[in-house]
Amino acid sequence: MNSFAQKHAKPISIIFDSDIGPDYDDVGAITILHALADAGEAKILATMASNRYQGVASVLDIFNTYFNRPDIPVGVAGPNAVNMRDGQHWTDTLIAKYPHKIKTNAEAWDAVKLYRKILSKQPAGSVTIVTIGFLTNISDLLNSPADEYSKLTGKELIQQKVKQLVSMAGKFPAGYEFNVIKDTASADNVFQHISIPVIYSGFEIGEKIKVGLPLISDSSIQNSPVKDVFRICIPKSADDANGRMSWDETAVLVAIKGYQTYYGLHPGKMAPLAADGKNSWNDGGKGQRYLIEKLDHLQMQDLINRLIMHQPKK
Repeated sequence: MNSFAQKHAKPISIIFDSDIGPDYDDVGAITILHALADAGEAKILATMASNRYQGVASVLDIFNTYFNRPDIPVGVAGPNAVNMRDGQHWTDTLIAKYPHKIKTNAEAWDAVKLYRKILSKQPAGSVTIVTIGFLTNISDLLNSPADEYSKLTGKELIQQKVKQLVSMAGKFPAGYEFNVIKDTASADNVFQHISIPVIYSGFEIGEKIKVGLPLISDSSIQNSPVKDVFRICIPKSADDANGRMSWDETAVLVAIKGYQTYYGLHPGKMAPLAADGKNSWNDGGKGQRYLIEKLDHLQMQDLINRLIMHQPKK
């Protein structure tokens, strides 16, 4: 069986790693994560923040609580991580309005400690990690030494426990992409040194998929933090008149449901990043692939629009 393929005999054990805040496609992505968990297709092991503005842990906790999973652990990136808020202030609205038990980042886990604790307890080759933000936590995990949770180094722990990494990162075959250029050193460390299969969902994949208008026009959906975010943000950008672009949603969808129905894969490996963060591709490399559009993007748009309208199970 192709190591990039997915089986669905049991739920995918997944760790969700997001910079949730600067953009709001992360909100669509965490909604899809919970929707597919409600469908029995995913088991959410943790939600991690690769961003560390004050409030990011609360925001993740709000969505986990809203979808009736308040006990999912939350990790926050270390002190050198990007600290970047949302320009539309939707995070403030959610923190003021919706229930959450994590009030400050200090009440959340250190992301690397949480990764190591969780991975140490999982069966070999059983975990999928999906990153839809900066690669900060994965880089720090790769560099981590043995600790009280595992005698393995971070690189060894990933190699032993993680089946694949699915990452919204890069633009293909070459270009500039936000998640990469905001923490280029971490991204390059991961791209060059991780030793498990990687699938990249590039900028060009999500750019054409515009979602959110059916959600905000559905009067039956009330008191929803998901709807509130799209309702607040879409009118504030001329680029979003037809809906918000769906970079992060595609990565979560592929991480859980597999790529085969929706996309092809282009094999190779990410080339070392340029100093300014521009990425390029080495067709002769091994172990990594990026998504190639197969299903029409409008069909993907319909699917993602339906999934982000998911309501919590009663």
